[in-house]
Amino acid sequence: MIVTYSRNVFIPLTRSCRNKCWYCGFRVENVDLMDKESIKKLLERAKSAKEALFTFGEKPEQVHPELKEKLRTLGYPSLLDYVVEMNKLAINLGFLPHTNAGVLEKDELMKLKPFNASLGLMLEQAVELDCHSESPGKKPEVRIRTIRNAGKLRIPFTTGILIGIGETEYDRAYSLEVIAELHREFGHIQEVIIQNFKAKKGTKMENFPEPSLEEMLKTVKLARQILPKDVAIQIPPNLVEDIYPFLKAGANDLGGISEVTPDYINPEARWPSIDQIEKSLRGEFVLRERLPVYPKFVKLKLFGSAVSELIEVYSDDDGYCRS
Repeated sequence: MIVTYSRNVFIPLTRSCRNKCWYCGFRVENVDLMDKESIKKLLERAKSAKEALFTFGEKPEQVHPELKEKLRTLGYPSLLDYVVEMNKLAINLGFLPHTNAGVLEKDELMKLKPFNASLGLMLEQAVELDCHSESPGKKPEVRIRTIRNAGKLRIPFTTGILIGIGETEYDRAYSLEVIAELHREFGHIQEVIIQNFKAKKGTKMENFPEPSLEEMLKTVKLARQILPKDVAIQIPPNLVEDIYPFLKAGANDLGGISEVTPDYINPEARWPSIDQIEKSLRGEFVLRERLPVYPKFVKLKLFGSAVSELIEVYSDDDGYCRS
């Protein structure tokens, strides 16, 4: 069986966010924005990467009017306009953008679509949870609407669920069923991440128990039963001790791995090297590099128009990353 991964560079465009999730160690209270020169230097360091992963706080202008003013001073009407400009910068430097911008309306998805290989938004859970009580963007209905609209626009999409934040086993199954139904309707879900909660010091959930290995393996098996076969299941290799049992349980993707940037969401968890991953496969799986748009969608040419030339250069006849 083939196991895939992507070489990426993680760009935390802003850590300001309107949401106050009880487990988040990424968000900051102050106004935060990476400038263009810093992004350019970061991209130039990532010589082996193909994916530029733009991940940042959701709609921070709503809680930081001064950020909106700062963007206007720089010549951008909104944060999304700045994101598009940084997507273009990445493309010009030879990278394929994949943007996680939080909840977006249909017109906002349309603005990002041409300049991205794919887009993403974690569903987390399709039920209301206490840990999201201060997070308007974590309401299940608004996240589901974003994923649905991406389907209507035929955007290759990454989503996932977060395990261990107060949900029940039933909630996990229900959340996976919601994702499966969205994919059956639109066919646009390329992968579903099964991510384990990691406690962060200084958060409301710093003493909350993390999910066990057994819970995680059970969820991966459940995901493989519920999700359509053409949807990949991703297990973050830096958040588990050994990827092998997860691959045996049904996972077949390891997500983005960076040689120059940490996982800014879980900075304490270092990325494994490709050599370490190869050893973990025990000779039972074939490791292949992919692009941030999956082979199926490469063949269907369902990606942003501005990245088409790069994808043609980077992809082989099977839609994987060219060796």
